[in-house]
Amino acid sequence: MYHDAVKVYTKMGDRGETSLFSGGRVRKSHPRVEAYGTVDELGSALGLLVTELSDASAKGHLHTAQAALLAIGSALADPEGRMAQDPASWDAAQLEAWIDEMSAELPPLTAFILPGGSRAAAVSHVARTVCRRAERRVQNVDTAEEPVPAGILSYLNRLSDALFVLARLSNHRQGVDSPEWRPRPADPSGGATGA
Repeated sequence: MYHDAVKVYTKMGDRGETSLFSGGRVRKSHPRVEAYGTVDELGSALGLLVTELSDASAKGHLHTAQAALLAIGSALADPEGRMAQDPASWDAAQLEAWIDEMSAELPPLTAFILPGGSRAAAVSHVARTVCRRAERRVQNVDTAEEPVPAGILSYLNRLSDALFVLARLSNHRQGVDSPEWRPRPADPSGGATGA
């Protein structure tokens, strides 16, 4: 049985500050806190996505991604590198293999895809956009003075690609068309064609 040895609330953050693993306190609006907070949000979005899927393989990949995101969040909260880090946990090659596996089952992409179709695909697109935001937030803290550990940005970039392909695959397997968008050709007179 679980024993609550540590209280969930500490009251240490009541004034809008938080502690980094490396020590020191920063505002909760600090770019580094924004970065690992968005990575945490992404992990929650993946948890929601898992509940929408029946495919055990996809669920396994997403659980692995959630664990990688916890490792990434810990690394982002530790700018001085005082904790042991495991860059192998955020290896983008794992995601690339999954993307290739999913893509092999899909028809060629011939148009821009709008988020939607099945509920699983829609939730996957929501997770994808949170992932893109996490990538931007991490990029904001990647400086020469405090570089982000190698591989994190690549992992987030590849994870968003995987979520896009997963959305397409979810629709494909359910026999649901992914909504498409094609830009209207420009009217030679300067306006858009069409009614």
